[in-house]
Amino acid sequence: MESEIATLGKTLTTNSAGAPLRIAQVAPLFESVPPPLYGGTERVVSYLTDALVDLGHDVTLFASGDSVTRARLRSCRARALRLDDSPLKSDLASHLSMLHDVRRCRDDFDVIHFHTDILHLPLFEATVARTLTTLHGRLDLPDLHDVFRRWSAYPLVSISEAQRGPMPDANWLATVAHGLPLDLYSEAGRGGGGYLAFVGRVAPEKRPDRAIRIAQRAGLQIKIAAKVDAADARYFNEVIEPLIVEPQVEFLGELSEPEKRMLLQRARALMFPIDWPEPFGLVMIEAMACGTPVIAWRRGSVPEVIDDGVSGFIVDSEDAAVEACARLDEIDRRSVRAAFERRYSARLMAQRYLALYRGLATGAKTALESTSMQ
Repeated sequence: MESEIATLGKTLTTNSAGAPLRIAQVAPLFESVPPPLYGGTERVVSYLTDALVDLGHDVTLFASGDSVTRARLRSCRARALRLDDSPLKSDLASHLSMLHDVRRCRDDFDVIHFHTDILHLPLFEATVARTLTTLHGRLDLPDLHDVFRRWSAYPLVSISEAQRGPMPDANWLATVAHGLPLDLYSEAGRGGGGYLAFVGRVAPEKRPDRAIRIAQRAGLQIKIAAKVDAADARYFNEVIEPLIVEPQVEFLGELSEPEKRMLLQRARALMFPIDWPEPFGLVMIEAMACGTPVIAWRRGSVPEVIDDGVSGFIVDSEDAAVEACARLDEIDRRSVRAAFERRYSARLMAQRYLALYRGLATGAKTALESTSMQ
């Protein structure tokens, strides 16, 4: 496997070499790029955009005006939608206005990379061959099948092989794993806090209730750093809040990037007890970057991201998760960090995308094998 990884890296570097490309990155407007607190897709767009600039390319980022980037920023809304406290706002109108702006200047770019789910599909059919669409969400929604049959010419990127399961025959060009800047989490922590961590959203499919039960059975404290969306407020009030009994369970709310880094570096492990087909799970590689092992359910992308017994433990039950908590000393935190550096750097993510951009810009049918996840 190591030799295959080395060969893939050389191939990607070769394919991404050459004249600078003019690249548009089109982000959702729900969060700034990067988000100040919780946020997945916009965070990945930020890391990808900056890595492309560092590799010498001419990158324009279409995003909210409160974004911070090394690329050229095209402000499409003064503030990101979620943290804009105005009572009068429309996410649909904001995104349509942004896509109109992108369309007006589409000839300024060699490739336009969309991260906006399906909103752009009816608007860029005339230039579909110079577009790339990364799908960041779940694809097991029946209505999506008709959409991607209708607009089947769009080249698509998945973020895990598991994500493709509901639509195996879509126009997939590659699977490209997410990546983080190596210096964002610069070193492995020691896990000296002695607690388990849960980071993400308080939502039924994320199963913080399961994480709390496991921690209690394992005799460990758990710290929950998570946002509560309005749609999940009832679940939080009725299911999670009654379980928050300090000091065993501490609810921290949303954390900034430095706060999250400290939480993960000091944690014994990250709990990832999901109950849904997770497309990727960015927090898993954030934990790995901190040298923190992950105890994760065997759902969605988990078997692709976590090396069982190396970067964490993959489990199928609460009993197995409790047993994994007792085995955490078997995991070498330096090896967890090394696995992150080998597989999930932002630079490697950018090189993988550049191989695709060049194929699109030159009209070639470029594709990466499934080993791009490794």
